[in-house]
Amino acid sequence: MEIVKNVVCPFCGMLCDDIICKVEGDEIVGTLNACRIGHSKFVHAEGAERYKKPLIRKNGELVEVTMEEAIDKAATVLAESKRPLMYGWSCTDCDAQAVGVELAEEAKAIIDNTASVCHGPSVLALQDVGYPICTFGEVKNRADVVVYWGCNPMHAHPRNLSRLVFSRGFFRERGLADRTVIVVDPRKSDSSKLADIHLQLDYDKDYELLDAMRAVLLGNEILYDEVAGIPKETIYEAVDVLKNAKFGVLFFGMGITHSRGKHRNIDTAICLVTDLNDSAKFTLIPMRGHYNVTGFNQVCTWESGYPFCVDFATGSARYNPGETGSNDLLQNKETDGMMVVASDPGAHFPQKALERMAEIPVISIEPHRTPTTEMADIIIPPAIVGMEAEGTAYRMEGVPIRMRKVVDIGLLSDKEILERILTRVKEINASK
Repeated sequence: MEIVKNVVCPFCGMLCDDIICKVEGDEIVGTLNACRIGHSKFVHAEGAERYKKPLIRKNGELVEVTMEEAIDKAATVLAESKRPLMYGWSCTDCDAQAVGVELAEEAKAIIDNTASVCHGPSVLALQDVGYPICTFGEVKNRADVVVYWGCNPMHAHPRNLSRLVFSRGFFRERGLADRTVIVVDPRKSDSSKLADIHLQLDYDKDYELLDAMRAVLLGNEILYDEVAGIPKETIYEAVDVLKNAKFGVLFFGMGITHSRGKHRNIDTAICLVTDLNDSAKFTLIPMRGHYNVTGFNQVCTWESGYPFCVDFATGSARYNPGETGSNDLLQNKETDGMMVVASDPGAHFPQKALERMAEIPVISIEPHRTPTTEMADIIIPPAIVGMEAEGTAYRMEGVPIRMRKVVDIGLLSDKEILERILTRVKEINASK
């Protein structure tokens, strides 16, 4: 058995970089330091649900074909579609994402990622009012007040607490004992059980509570007995903790990005953090899900000027979320061809969008069987980045991390597959 150290976990936006993998032959059989979710991804990468060869649907059945035939068919779909959509990108590396943006421009497609259905409101808000962010190192070493708003890290990001809050830092030598944890969530959760303060607000009332906290912070009184189901005395106490922080951080998740108000909630949360900096040192970090969803927003912005929902139909980048988002295009039946990379919209998109996906040719670049591959006409299996291929990913707070290749199973990486499709699309376009 071979031991491989300092492996980066390719699951969530934490990108834990201290994983130890136990390798037998070309298979990872065990891990140390990984959470249960990360461990499962490492050791269950191989199995009955794993694709090893390209497939094309013929006469209603998926049949194995050569890589060359699958690449040619995928390129033909993109080149001949009048309004192709390229979606996903959050579970692959930055190099593959960069090739994807170039491919979208060549095919005059719309390129979008999973942010449009999760932290898209966060991206829109930071474009409006800025982004007072910090690194994980600063949280671990400095933070004495940690707020989790609309997220449940115990289940979604299991090592966020253990690596950043429970751990001893340079200025927080006693770990959790030196920190105050506040959870804002309408439900009681495993994370709220650990909190010093649990603000159990009413559903869809995040904006009201944020606004009330800002009002108190700016020296105004609350005129009602309670706001968002929280007694005003409790709000005063929570604000007092926040403004007296030596270093505070607000982690926020989809519970606030998807409640009523959406990106305006994040606008107000950022403004709250900005106001707190008049009396304390405060920052915030979005709890991003897929391990490189942040990376796509970075890469797409470098390449096109916009973070997601980018339309190249006119030959230049156009950005209009609400019109150029994946669900908008599918539900309005505007797109006539779709490529899904490192994502599973078949499991998460609304019924009306799935009905459109069933009507159009769908290409899926995906290693495992998913609801999306069940709908796909072309399936191209790649090597998994961080396990079977190397690459760069961005941690949720924007720090780039290089991911290692642990085993070799002989499959092409996402980048190599996309480069071949791009070359073929260019040849088809040149022959028109």
